[in-house]
Amino acid sequence: MEAYVSYDPLWALLGNRELNRAQMARDIGISKSTLAKMGHDENVSLEVICRICAYLNCSVEDVMEIKHVG
Repeated sequence: MEAYVSYDPLWALLGNRELNRAQMARDIGISKSTLAKMGHDENVSLEVICRICAYLNCSVEDVMEIKHVG
């Protein structure tokens, strides 16, 4: 069974807190290309996930989820 990461929880959390993606990226020092990868549900480093969690004071489950295909 295949699986992929989804950052839908992160986008919802940002919306609930009235924050935008670009500002978060600037505040935590991630590149536009990394943000674009996340926008396409591509893998990013665990360091990036940790920075996001620290910035938002949340857990990994609040930022990403694993979706199964098939």
